[in-house]
Amino acid sequence: MLIYVADLSQSGCLQDSSFCSSSQVEKQSITWNNEGLRLLALPPWREDHVMVTLTKWEDPDIYWKPHNFGGLRTIRVSADLLWKPDLMIKEMIEKDKAVPTPFVTINSNGFVEHVRDFMVVSTCKMQIYKFPFDVQSCNLSLKSIVYPEEELKFEALENNTVITEWTRQMMSTESEWLFIGITVQSRSVRHFHQNQSVISYTIKMKRCSALYIFNFLVPIMFFFCLDLASFLMSDSGGEKVSFKVTVLLAVTVMQLILNDILPSSSDRIPLIAVYCIGIFVLIMINLLETILVIYLIEKDKQGNYDGGETEHIL
Repeated sequence: MLIYVADLSQSGCLQDSSFCSSSQVEKQSITWNNEGLRLLALPPWREDHVMVTLTKWEDPDIYWKPHNFGGLRTIRVSADLLWKPDLMIKEMIEKDKAVPTPFVTINSNGFVEHVRDFMVVSTCKMQIYKFPFDVQSCNLSLKSIVYPEEELKFEALENNTVITEWTRQMMSTESEWLFIGITVQSRSVRHFHQNQSVISYTIKMKRCSALYIFNFLVPIMFFFCLDLASFLMSDSGGEKVSFKVTVLLAVTVMQLILNDILPSSSDRIPLIAVYCIGIFVLIMINLLETILVIYLIEKDKQGNYDGGETEHIL
């Protein structure tokens, strides 16, 4: 990212004047700053992420010649000694619980690097119409808390392809989600009376559907096949009705489990819910048909019995 600092005196300087520039710093200067993000984990179902940001900017108040200091090109100092870009995540809904990085790295050419961990619990609208074959996209927007765009501007460190590869190499766990890629975009947004620079990372991930297929979709289909197989049973007794009622209750239990899995904020009825309702309706129709057939058989037997008794009296 690029940082425009209106007053570079807030950048600070190391206490040792040997590491500071003796030239006059202009009132309005441009400091180059790059921002990179890598995702480390995708926890199950909750919209929380563990990620690392690499912030790099140029501080014109700090530089030195390596040959004057035994070839020293980089040093690490306490992060409290220098000015750092203030970063916040717009979608964050809970306080960051990650341990802050206590040090920053200073290069001899004046570039400062700061690596920071984030444990983000964010808001993300879920599109579950195709559950469990859904693909989700969640945004993480980094912005300044107080600086306007004229004083602080963000740009990505690398392009989408490089950031995606970084994330694949660093990711430790994906749980039920399969990471697809990250896209980054810089834009300007209106915040109260000023414009602010925002860099947005869109994380795209796909749900691993194998567990839901074998634990949910296939058993429901087995229940439906059992219901169809009940047509081979005799209609003379009540065992067939009891069997169909048991299958219907089993499908009802599966629907209750599905209700606990799916969020209640969906705008459209998921296809998997339509699938369960369809199976439930078909089994219900088969049950009603069986009850009707048994009733007609019993009525026919009763008619034959009455007819035979009348003929015997005559």
